Amino acid sequence: MSVKYLDIDNEKISHSVTLTPRLEYSASLLDEIVEIISQKRNDLKLSNHDLISDFDETDKTHMRAIELERTIAFSLEILTLTKKRTKSITNIHSIPQILPSSIPLIRTISAQLYDIVPNCSQKLSELSVHLGSIVLDSAALTHASFDFSQSNTESSTLLDEVKLMVDSKISKQYPNLDFFKLCTT
Repeated sequence: MSVKYLDIDNEKISHSVTLTPRLEYSASLLDEIVEIISQKRNDLKLSNHDLISDFDETDKTHMRAIELERTIAFSLEILTLTKKRTKSITNIHSIPQILPSSIPLIRTISAQLYDIVPNCSQKLSELSVHLGSIVLDSAALTHASFDFSQSNTESSTLLDEVKLMVDSKISKQYPNLDFFKLCTT
């Protein structure tokens, strides 16, 4: 019976080298999704332009149009934030600090876009799987540990901050809109 001994240093180097292409692919996928959502946001702004002056809060199509634009704007802001965070990764040790809270953000946006932009929702699901595997592998290599509670709290805080920011932008964009009525529908 023979026992195969692993050289831990060589194994770490091998695994860390495989993180780079996966991280690059994830960043590329995120760029692609942001581009699609950005175009969708621009299209919605154009199609909703008349609502700036002619908004009728009793017209359900007007309410849905604004809510759709709000959802897309929210998604775009979260994904742009995630993209910035992903691009701020400088080495393997920064991955466990930067990425864990991004995964719940991506999953939240994927769920919101499921009926609106199904292809982006699917790509976001794929992205969350890739980033999750990168986080786990980097943590194993760096001996990092996670506080999922802290990660979830950070994600929730970011979602709340972005929601307030987007709500403010939409409110300014549509001054005739009874924004509180939209928020409760």
